[in-house]
Amino acid sequence: MDGLTTPQERGKGWYLALMAPNIKGPPYAWLDPSRLYCNQQALQDCVQDLIRPFQNDTIDLVAGIDAMGFVLGAAIAHHLGKGFLTLRKEGHLCVATRSTAYSDYTGRQKVLEMRDDMVRTGLRVLVVDQWVETGGTMEAAVTLVEQEGGTVAGIAAICIEDTAGGRQIKEKYKCSTCVPDFLQPQFNNKYLESFKAFGTQCNKPK
Repeated sequence: MDGLTTPQERGKGWYLALMAPNIKGPPYAWLDPSRLYCNQQALQDCVQDLIRPFQNDTIDLVAGIDAMGFVLGAAIAHHLGKGFLTLRKEGHLCVATRSTAYSDYTGRQKVLEMRDDMVRTGLRVLVVDQWVETGGTMEAAVTLVEQEGGTVAGIAAICIEDTAGGRQIKEKYKCSTCVPDFLQPQFNNKYLESFKAFGTQCNKPK
């Protein structure tokens, strides 16, 4: 499946079929969204879809979550003409930081950090990540912004899965995803029909 080819007709979320399935087993996420970033039109359309709900909203700063949230977050910040704030995993920032502990989608305990000199009271921040599965990482990002007095203007991710954590985030914040309603059940089941086009044996989560 050629990841650099753009179809003549591009329906909503067409680029989701570019994402590759997991062929390496349980230690890895169930698919690799980064393949769509290699296609210029796919990346452009993905960014456009994510920012569309926020076009008329006030956004002062875009924050992206380490690491793949940096790709989409920076692209969205550039498109909106806003600055970009990195939310890093513990130990990567050499300045004064705020931190919060969380459990990621694998159940591992981690710490997320943010420099303490950028977010201030009333600043409206759009928080971006590649994916929201259990919601633990996103909740940590939101905590960092809010404990500094910032306001979460919205949350953008390619997909927010229908988990307890994902539903809680959708209930509390304005969210944007790329997944059409008719495809959401496939994402919730962690298996896309488009995987068949790859012609490889993918590891379907149980």
